[in-house]
Amino acid sequence: MQKKLKVGIIGCGDIAFSKHMPGLNKLKNVEMTAFCNRSIEKAERAAAEFGAEVSRVFTDYKKLLEDEQLDLVHICTPNNSHAEISVAALKAGKDVMCEKPMALNAEEAEQMYQTAQLTGQKLSVSYQNRFKAENILFKELVESGKLGKVYFARSLALRRRGVPTWGYFLDKEIQGGGPLIDIGTHSLDLTLWLLDNYQPKIVLANVFNEMAEESSEANYFGPWEKEKFEVEDAAVAHIIMEDGTTVFLECSWALNTPEDYDIKTVLSGRKAGADNINGLRINGEKDGRLYKEEISTASSGNEDPGEREMKLWIEAVRDDKEPPVKAREAVVVAQILDAIYKSAETGEAVKF
Repeated sequence: MQKKLKVGIIGCGDIAFSKHMPGLNKLKNVEMTAFCNRSIEKAERAAAEFGAEVSRVFTDYKKLLEDEQLDLVHICTPNNSHAEISVAALKAGKDVMCEKPMALNAEEAEQMYQTAQLTGQKLSVSYQNRFKAENILFKELVESGKLGKVYFARSLALRRRGVPTWGYFLDKEIQGGGPLIDIGTHSLDLTLWLLDNYQPKIVLANVFNEMAEESSEANYFGPWEKEKFEVEDAAVAHIIMEDGTTVFLECSWALNTPEDYDIKTVLSGRKAGADNINGLRINGEKDGRLYKEEISTASSGNEDPGEREMKLWIEAVRDDKEPPVKAREAVVVAQILDAIYKSAETGEAVKF
């Protein structure tokens, strides 16, 4: 019988309770034995709900990392602590799964990646949208060649009124930004993964701070406090890759637009196009006629994407394989996000 992998959870907030801990809890070959949170009550609650028979709780992540029996840690803390804790964990000999975004900026993301390279530990970033059934089939569709050369993509994470009003989401110093670094990072990761293209050439972008002063009564997370809204409410970017492939990225927490798009990608290829706007669809021309066709995902199973992500991550750790989300890919996402903010600030295109 294989020894169970021992996992430490650093940051026992909403994302840990909704995705990481439930996903890990369903796996027979792991056990969560250490929990850390600045509020000891949250750590104790996590241990009581998901912990092994013998679990320890901490308020200082450095104390948790001293546990030599821990094989890996999941980092679910605010964005400005991702790099610091990840680097410390890697140096302590732990494999690391870090919540998105990888870090506050590209420089910190690169530091995490280089530390993983030096220590030989595994490092991955939690981008669960890759693991949705429709997106797995979407990836297979692109790889099959049915779309031909894909040269244009739209990457969408648009909310009409979906400003998160809890925690640190509106605090620029702690989070680094608004919807771009929160949900835009998801849609950009998904699009680059579908394209298998991680070589950006130039970015021209803008971010908007227009909606904070407007009415927030329709916001589905409750009204926001105007004076605390320090980050952008929307961002758009024109990204050109080295091979000429072009990506339009659009993301928002608050935007007067007729539809919401929850992490969607639209691809246009020479032979056909495809999107996941309403399920998985393919479009093009056949027998002299234009067509649109829905592709069923029924055979892909109904496994929760977060659970699938945890399972594949743990398999990578146990079997010493490449993680399903490679750290280098997440670094490129961070680099593009940085370029978008820089382009918006300077009004100029940013070249890589």
